[in-house]
Amino acid sequence: MVQIEQLAARTPSVSVDELLKGFFPSSRFGKVSFASYRPDPKQPSQAHAVRALEGFAAGVGAGDGGGLFKKLFAKKDTSRAGIYLDGGFGVGKTHLLASLWHAAPGPKAFGTFVEYTNLVGALSFRKTVDALSGYKLVCIDEFELDDPGDTVLMSRLMRELADAGVKLAATSNTLPGSLGDGRFAAVDFQREIQVLADQFDVIRIDGEDFRHRGLPAAPSPLKNSELPAHMKAEFDGKTVAQDEFSTLIAHLAGVHPSRYRQLIDGIDGVVWRNVGTITEQAVALRFVVLADRLYDKDVPILASGVPFDKLFTEEMMTGGYMKKYFRAVSRLTALAREGQNHEPS
Repeated sequence: MVQIEQLAARTPSVSVDELLKGFFPSSRFGKVSFASYRPDPKQPSQAHAVRALEGFAAGVGAGDGGGLFKKLFAKKDTSRAGIYLDGGFGVGKTHLLASLWHAAPGPKAFGTFVEYTNLVGALSFRKTVDALSGYKLVCIDEFELDDPGDTVLMSRLMRELADAGVKLAATSNTLPGSLGDGRFAAVDFQREIQVLADQFDVIRIDGEDFRHRGLPAAPSPLKNSELPAHMKAEFDGKTVAQDEFSTLIAHLAGVHPSRYRQLIDGIDGVVWRNVGTITEQAVALRFVVLADRLYDKDVPILASGVPFDKLFTEEMMTGGYMKKYFRAVSRLTALAREGQNHEPS
């Protein structure tokens, strides 16, 4: 028997305490390490990134203690507070960031960019700074600037945390100085962007999407008539969220993205009927967040309708948010392979 639920019927609420307690790597990256990362021998920058992060991890918390004399007379640390992993989707940046988090001493925080902006919204800027200033390390996955407000906010937050002695680590598909390009009038916020960029040393990671290395093309969508049999075969004895795609899309508009992690709590798989191309930017960006949370929790997907490489319009796939959309397509395709072909995602 399959227990069937609907994501469109869920409206989770999340307290501030739950937000603070949730800043750690997802189960997908719960046991990763530098040793478990598999550098592509054709891409030497990947092995270099591992060595750089191992050195960075050794320095987290190294300046703690020593008393007043040490603080007054020790040589000033002129190194930058942060390390920034720049690379395309699927090269293992999140794996490496989570490995750093596991290797470094605490207290420490790990979350996506949107989770930190949501935290500021829940706590206020000053209380967020106060809460995170006591940490040794703050890791920010999928760093990107989507609007002027985020630019000013994150510039201030990174500067104040660095001034408080917090080590910073981030991943992104975009170099720090180019954050915001194509999304808003970034030229008007160059001072804030430069302040943010100045907090980091950049480590470039080259390579192709590891989820597609040597793997076959994405599976073709199932027919609606095939979904029940596949669902029973794949998820017997488990809990499945089965939704009409258009209904789910409409429901997401009423659930803040900070709650998407709780939205899929207890779900072992999702089944979507009649997946269609998303044509509105705001809807598409919300769905990217859901794709990330599903991938974090390794939730397999069965779906009918259009294939995931047609989920977003051609204009979106070549526009200012193209990297977000390519990442979402990559991750959803991996989960579809897992659900339909039993291939690890």
